[in-house]
Amino acid sequence: MKTADVRQFSDEELQSELERLRRHLFDLRSQSVTEKLEDSSMLKKTRRDIARLLTVQRERELAASRPQGR
Repeated sequence: MKTADVRQFSDEELQSELERLRRHLFDLRSQSVTEKLEDSSMLKKTRRDIARLLTVQRERELAASRPQGR
């Protein structure tokens, strides 16, 4: 998932995707503990996707709170 793609999401889509990825990360961690995880790089990729979503969400919060005069 690229940051440019994430920026096109609406706020609701952003939140639902964030929840979906967090559930997916939980499932991946469970698979890792039980040694059923086939691709361990998915943990890192999912964490980074979550970070991208949170970054875009925070950018929007800061842009909304910034005065419009400047």
